[in-house]
Amino acid sequence: MSTERLSIFPLPGALLFPGLQLPLHIFEPRYRAMVSDALARDQRIAMIQPQAAAEGAPLFRIGCVGKIVDVEAGEDGRYNLVLQGIARFRVLRELDVTTPFRQVEAELMPEDETAALSAIERAGFEREARTFATSQGYAVDWESVGKLDDAALINGVAQIAPFDIAAKQALLEATTLAARCDLLVQLMQFFGRRDRDDGRVTLQ
Repeated sequence: MSTERLSIFPLPGALLFPGLQLPLHIFEPRYRAMVSDALARDQRIAMIQPQAAAEGAPLFRIGCVGKIVDVEAGEDGRYNLVLQGIARFRVLRELDVTTPFRQVEAELMPEDETAALSAIERAGFEREARTFATSQGYAVDWESVGKLDDAALINGVAQIAPFDIAAKQALLEATTLAARCDLLVQLMQFFGRRDRDDGRVTLQ
């Protein structure tokens, strides 16, 4: 098993999937240092969710490595950048480091690039997505949605869906595209039933 040393950006609610892009605004000094380090080496940053918002909180086991494909450096040291998802990874252990940013030893997880949904799965997903979008008041260009391939559609919705941290992590950890699609349908049905008292539904 080959392992890699990854610099991580632990950010609750932020998912990245292989093949998709994630824009980031980097302003904290330690993460500005991380970006500077990545730009000087391999342009890679590993996105992963912490299990809590507290400083130094334990990490979930699965994240996604991204490559910086666009970067804009501000005069004040801040960065606006775009990460392109490369591969999911599994954390083996967190490393004891002197850098201001955290690092882990991890193994990259291969993706099935031929994965596709059945016609029934695709139709069922799009139907549920329309219902969910309507219930949430989202305006969606369904013609453009229909042109997306299965992976871009499912992973794209999973990446931006307004679910809680636990739900988003479960989507990232789904082992197949079909399993992620099925979970998304369940989550859209669950979160679509908004609590009449406070307008929120959560899995946590």
